[in-house]
Amino acid sequence: MSFYNQQEQQQQYHGGIELGPPVAQSSLEARSKFIERTYIHLAGAIAGFVAIEAALLSSTTVKSFAIDVLSRGQMGWLIVLGLFMVVSWVADKWARSATSLPLQYAGLALYVVAEAVIFVPLLMIAQMLSGPENPIIFTAGVSTMAIFAALTGIVLYTKKDFSWMRGALGVAGFAALGLIVASAIFGFSLGIFFTVAMIAFAACYILYDTSNILHHYRTDQYVAASLGLFASVALLFWYVVRLLIALSGRD
Repeated sequence: MSFYNQQEQQQQYHGGIELGPPVAQSSLEARSKFIERTYIHLAGAIAGFVAIEAALLSSTTVKSFAIDVLSRGQMGWLIVLGLFMVVSWVADKWARSATSLPLQYAGLALYVVAEAVIFVPLLMIAQMLSGPENPIIFTAGVSTMAIFAALTGIVLYTKKDFSWMRGALGVAGFAALGLIVASAIFGFSLGIFFTVAMIAFAACYILYDTSNILHHYRTDQYVAASLGLFASVALLFWYVVRLLIALSGRD
């Protein structure tokens, strides 16, 4: 065995897991299989989120806890948001593990559960404001998936690399987080224009994450890729729900 082959073998295996090559350098069959696995896992994450959310919203204990969080005002919500960010970081780190496939799945599952929990107060409000002619959660879900499908189609059709958006998205994300924290501390409302801007921000992240699937992930990273996409879809859904709630209040 040549030195090159030995080095290649060392790069392909890490802690017992076979590490795939970058998607962009893989065969058409390998790319197709990676994309298929990623979207199957994304569909599973969304289905799991819906199932967990339905169970949480049917629990009086969970609803009482959510009401308690809401009654504590913005500072109580900031604590919850901080905990969510910590859990999200841990989940993403697990999902990107190169040594344990079960740990990758644990990361994805942890993130789905965390998203389901943090959505409870918002969806409770959406439920209270919904009616036969204004099903906010259903409308938000359909709208989110329609936007996601359109953005995915754009990337898959054009095959453009949107990785150049990374810096801008990072700056915009920190700016948005700063505004959210400031609004909680000083008690001002961010308003409907912030919500629309965050919908656009989430849409840009979907473009970025989808292009990464085509160009920058390894073929063994389908769990991490699905987590990244799920996070962007959840962010989009969150602000679509908020927009519909805001518009409902104006009727």
